[in-house]
Amino acid sequence: MTATHYPSDRTAIVTGAGSVRGIGRSVARRLAQHGWNLALFDLDGGLLEELAVELRGLGVKVATAIVDITDERQIDSGATIAEESLPPVLAVVNVAGISDPTSFMNTDLDRWNRVLSVNATGTFLVMKRFVPGMVERGIGRVVNLSSTAAQTGGGTYSATAYAASKSAIEGLTHGTALELAPTGVTVNVVSPAVIDTDIMGGTITDDRKPTFTAGLPVGRLGTTDEVAALIEYLIGPDAGYITGATYNINGGARIG
Repeated sequence: MTATHYPSDRTAIVTGAGSVRGIGRSVARRLAQHGWNLALFDLDGGLLEELAVELRGLGVKVATAIVDITDERQIDSGATIAEESLPPVLAVVNVAGISDPTSFMNTDLDRWNRVLSVNATGTFLVMKRFVPGMVERGIGRVVNLSSTAAQTGGGTYSATAYAASKSAIEGLTHGTALELAPTGVTVNVVSPAVIDTDIMGGTITDDRKPTFTAGLPVGRLGTTDEVAALIEYLIGPDAGYITGATYNINGGARIG
């Protein structure tokens, strides 16, 4: 669909929106500032409600749901809340995820399954719930959050299981983009490097910062607002010809 057919009254689903310093919260704020209605999913209902009150003050509709994205029933319950109280879902932004610094040699099956279940399977399940409605309406945008670790095998903090889970997200994105392209639904992936969030084992304090910036040619950490700006573009009216793309936002940590 062209920008001409882009709905003015629209809803975005944002998973992982609760964390105070997280990418999901920055995405929600940015979208609300530009007129998006929002359905916010997270495990922490208190943080979601706090954010919802703030965003409703901007004049948009906001629904919240406590959702474990590894549980289909919880996803469906959250989706029902969104669909009954908000305009049609135009975009899904899959931010929810977990990190894991455990080395391969120390990763047992339970830990492996947990990381893959949250990051990869959770993304799959959220897409499965919302993409059919997008296909039926003939327009939709999905953005999945990966990581530079998917391309390098690991990051400054996370290790093998995390890299594998993010690689799975990229494969899922590329496969669904190809299948869904004729339907008007685009699917893209954003792969950040070191962003200043608590997923990096807690706040990146001044004493920890040199470890994280050492491999960044730009010499600084990325911000959640910078990632949110890219995501906003990819779900916007001018991005209908972009699908199956991987956008690196990594300060030059990996070029090419």
